[in-house]
Amino acid sequence: MKFGSLLFSILLFFYLNLSAQQTIQERLGYSKDTKLLIIHADDIGVSHSENMATVAAMEKGAVSCGSVMVPCPWFPEIASYAATHPNIDLGIHLTLTSEWKNYRWGPVSGASVSPSLANKRGFLYDDLDSLGKMAVLKDVERELRGQIDRAILFGVHPSHLDSHMGSCFFDKDYLRLYIQLAREYHIPCLLNRDAFKLVYAINIDELLKPEDVVTDRIFMAFPQDFSKGMPNYYTQVIRSLKPGLNCILLHAAYDNEEMQAVTVDHPDYGAAWRQADFDFFTSDACKKLLEENQVHVISWREIKEKLFDKK
Repeated sequence: MKFGSLLFSILLFFYLNLSAQQTIQERLGYSKDTKLLIIHADDIGVSHSENMATVAAMEKGAVSCGSVMVPCPWFPEIASYAATHPNIDLGIHLTLTSEWKNYRWGPVSGASVSPSLANKRGFLYDDLDSLGKMAVLKDVERELRGQIDRAILFGVHPSHLDSHMGSCFFDKDYLRLYIQLAREYHIPCLLNRDAFKLVYAINIDELLKPEDVVTDRIFMAFPQDFSKGMPNYYTQVIRSLKPGLNCILLHAAYDNEEMQAVTVDHPDYGAAWRQADFDFFTSDACKKLLEENQVHVISWREIKEKLFDKK
């Protein structure tokens, strides 16, 4: 081995070990006692209502970023907005399911090209069990790559990857592919040790490299939280935040006729739920809570620019 190559290998070794010893806050240039929080809106592109509410929550509220569902009918609208508003922070909400009763979508790769991903009507399956039983991994890879490439083609410059309904997380091969795609496109992806171990029984440490970004805690409201009131839930979450990289996942939309039709017979994560998310994260109470609890709100784009763009 030549001296130059040897020196590079030694420096890389020490850099990776130093990165592994640092907290994610320190890797991003903050002190280790900083409470970092990503306030993230899922499901952008699912409807006009979702698009408008999420953009408003980003421009006027506390939401710092979101992710788009490329197969959905209203994706072109948010992509057009992104093309003319380059500062908006959007990732790709990789989508392998279509869960609503009368409002459905199929794979961007086409049901005939990726037949294992679609039901007899050409729509993506509405549940993870069907996806797990029917999907072939090569179709999954084709579809996920197609969604990322289509977003870029339409003018979206993705800041990260995450996954609709956790469809990329429940199977280890899917998760490995998900992480691989993030590395190939030089962007971070949503990862969390505790959630993946608890919900999906997967130890992600077997798949990680030192340079990967892993959130310390993820928070998302569940039906019992909605029944007790979203302000109560989110207030408790913000007050309980600890130093590290925290992430709140929410769904913002207006409780209007369009969104009520989209989510008909589906009260969980329905129109009223999404209006409640919007109301809280555009409220003065939310802003005050963040300030009082010394929470530093960041976005996926900041993580991408600091840790991925310089490679």
